[in-house]
Amino acid sequence: MNKVLFILLFVSQIIWAQSPFEQGNDYYQKENYQAAIQSFESILESGKESAEVYFNLGNAYYKLHKVAPAIYNYEKALLLHPNDEEIKTNLDFARKMTIDDIKVIPKVGFQKLLSDLTSKYHYDTWAWFAVAFAFLFLAFFAGYYFSQKTILKRVFFLGMFIWLLGIGLAAASGFYERSRMEHEKPAIIFAESTALKNEPKVNSPDATALHEGTKVYILESIANWKKVELTDETTGWIEDSAIKEIK
Repeated sequence: MNKVLFILLFVSQIIWAQSPFEQGNDYYQKENYQAAIQSFESILESGKESAEVYFNLGNAYYKLHKVAPAIYNYEKALLLHPNDEEIKTNLDFARKMTIDDIKVIPKVGFQKLLSDLTSKYHYDTWAWFAVAFAFLFLAFFAGYYFSQKTILKRVFFLGMFIWLLGIGLAAASGFYERSRMEHEKPAIIFAESTALKNEPKVNSPDATALHEGTKVYILESIANWKKVELTDETTGWIEDSAIKEIK
């Protein structure tokens, strides 16, 4: 009997010694997805966050076929790791569970070209590009300054000009991408079904019906209403309680 109590005490100490993240992963491996969700959520409630926590939380919700929470947490993970292909892949799988089939109208013209370029990397990545180009500029400047041969001076001078141009482009791209992300206010519909209204009134005519997991972009707010835009550029009003903002 004493041996049994000792073993139970030993096992319980091991469990308590685990971090909530490790506990969540253990629960997930054992297919106890609800317990895994509670462990990962406790991390976020403590004020800590990471792409790994949001990603694993999204996976647990996906296993339970909870569309909106899965998409929401994948989107949160993607904000922290915007170039992670695994997050993007799982997000695409989760989106396939949504009911609404809303087309994405691509932007055209110069704005599209600019957005396509800058959105390839997070603004922090663009900043690191600018720093790297700055070091290369200094290296070529040193080469230009200490070179004795005319041909080498020309090569280093040309290189200085190229890296200086690179610094300007990387910095400008970073500032543009940061501004774009700060002004963009995405949200996920958490209500099972909700109406998109023509006006911010309960008795206003419905423009269309939306369902959980659909992504919208908030344009403005009035009281407990949000004016949102869909990816097909349809706009309307939705009750604040029906959505959850990603950032």
